[in-house]
Amino acid sequence: MSDPSTTHSADPGGSPSRRRALFAAVASGAVLAGAGLAWWRHALRDGDAGAVQALWQLDFDTPSGGKLQMSTFRGRPLLLNFWATWCPPCVEELPMLDTFYHENAARGWQVLGLAVDQVAPVTSFLARYPLRFPVAMAGTAGVDLSRSMGNISGGLPFSVVLGRDGALLHRKIGKIRPEDLRAWVGLV
Repeated sequence: MSDPSTTHSADPGGSPSRRRALFAAVASGAVLAGAGLAWWRHALRDGDAGAVQALWQLDFDTPSGGKLQMSTFRGRPLLLNFWATWCPPCVEELPMLDTFYHENAARGWQVLGLAVDQVAPVTSFLARYPLRFPVAMAGTAGVDLSRSMGNISGGLPFSVVLGRDGALLHRKIGKIRPEDLRAWVGLV
């Protein structure tokens, strides 16, 4: 039988040397995680530049069967919007993007909708809801293209703002708000 007065409770932290080792392991993990995050951000920035340069070389089919060359948009600020007919927030923001284009085209702004969709639904949608800005077909490859430009999740809608020099100035995942558009006009 043990004497209750001599029973020791377990030290939740363990011995001082064990606590120091645990602290050192946690601190090392935090440093490595921070370094990994910094590397990832740097790689993403470098990847963005490569993805944007590659973007200017691309051609897309249009819903009407024509071709659209990205190089024709160089030298002007460009709002590139990845969208789909099956994406409610995408469809909701299209009238606002159309108004933005109409109001800012005289200042050089261009808007391009890249449909991550199939031709038939896009053609049907545009027949019911015509847009003044060009729309091109990115198809399912549009998800990979948007990921290469920083849309890690591949979600829609996804918008990218490119400057007159072709550099990526801003990106946004999710539905655009009027204050986003006002801020983007100030970027160029």
